[in-house]
Amino acid sequence: MLSKEKSQISLRLPTSTVEAFDRIAQVLDRDRTGVMLKALDHYLANEGAEMLQDAHGFDELDRGESVDLDDVLEKARMIVDASEVRHRRVG
Repeated sequence: MLSKEKSQISLRLPTSTVEAFDRIAQVLDRDRTGVMLKALDHYLANEGAEMLQDAHGFDELDRGESVDLDDVLEKARMIVDASEVRHRRVG
């Protein structure tokens, strides 16, 4: 998800972290910003996306938009029971 619009930020990082990004950039023959952007994109696509999904789920629960677990389990039992009956008739 590359956007043409850019924002300037200021970020304080441990020197060892910056040095690690510099070493990676040098190995890849890229600039540090590109390496850091790729790392941030990876974070957003994985851990960040998971956190946002969890937050969305909590928001749904707060609004009362949930399904009762007992209802889901009962429906699953009914599906399994029906499948077992079909398999007994066939077999």
